[in-house]
Amino acid sequence: MQNPNVPASRPLREARRHIGTRSVSALGMGCWAIGGPFWAGEQPLGWGEVDDKESIAALRLAVELGVDFFDTADVYGAGHSERVVGEALRPFRDQVLIASKFANTFDEESRQTFTPDASPGHIRRACEASLRRLGIERIDLYQFHWNDYAAEAIGPLVETLEALVREGKIAAYGWSTDFTDRIAAMKVIGPNCVTVQFEHNVLAGNPQMLPTAQELGITAAINRGPLGMGLLTGRFTSAQPLAASDLRSKTPEWLQYFKDGVPVPALAEKLERIRGLLTADGRTLAQGALAWLLTESPLNLPIPGFRTREQVRANIATLDYPPLPAVAMREIAALLG
Repeated sequence: MQNPNVPASRPLREARRHIGTRSVSALGMGCWAIGGPFWAGEQPLGWGEVDDKESIAALRLAVELGVDFFDTADVYGAGHSERVVGEALRPFRDQVLIASKFANTFDEESRQTFTPDASPGHIRRACEASLRRLGIERIDLYQFHWNDYAAEAIGPLVETLEALVREGKIAAYGWSTDFTDRIAAMKVIGPNCVTVQFEHNVLAGNPQMLPTAQELGITAAINRGPLGMGLLTGRFTSAQPLAASDLRSKTPEWLQYFKDGVPVPALAEKLERIRGLLTADGRTLAQGALAWLLTESPLNLPIPGFRTREQVRANIATLDYPPLPAVAMREIAALLG
């Protein structure tokens, strides 16, 4: 569906999103990459080495440019992302909404991850640890970080989250899942379940999630991977090597955009079909891809990742443009259909 909240001639910046009852910017910042390296055995799960000073400067620049939603997880960098986010946003705590996630287990020193844990005891321990790393008293949005956890087993987890809301440890919660039955199971029994986070972009959509979220009364559909893990920036080619600590260099099974550091040819070919439509009015390819999401639905809330101020500035400039024209949206759908 086309987003009716922003007239075709007005900038996307004027469209706000909602996390529960709280209004936030239409674009958020995804904080996975700034966590730095971490692993599952020999499989890298991070995006390579990072410069914490640059990460902090980039986060603060995002606030200056009008972004007030920041999404991290306890496991990103085995706790490091939360520490960086907490330090960077401390001066702006009353101005921003901080989201984190739980379920993964890890060792902060070795940066190794282990089997996830959804038990009530782990949820409480993980919440307290995230609060300490972030340096805050309440997490604004706390998301379950186990994509395919059994829907029928969600009861004790939701009870624990509702208790954390009552205790003031979290304000609201959601599920990072690509499965409509999972978010439905949580929402039906969880009054403070307000968001779903799922993989969604112009090349790899999830057509069932948006209508499901709308039917359930979910207030925001947070778009994970809005730039296809970097593919939609157009910067990666088969001739460009990636660092060994970058998960795209040794591709896990669930990553569909790259294979051993190289863009998947079928997706690269699809991108070329629509490149001109995404960039027709002077937007960069990445800005066009983000605009596609913001034009598609008033529920969509993309969270592009970043490691530099330059990337933050370019991504937020998406909001200075109007929505993509309706004719362009139809042509993109036809070319990808």
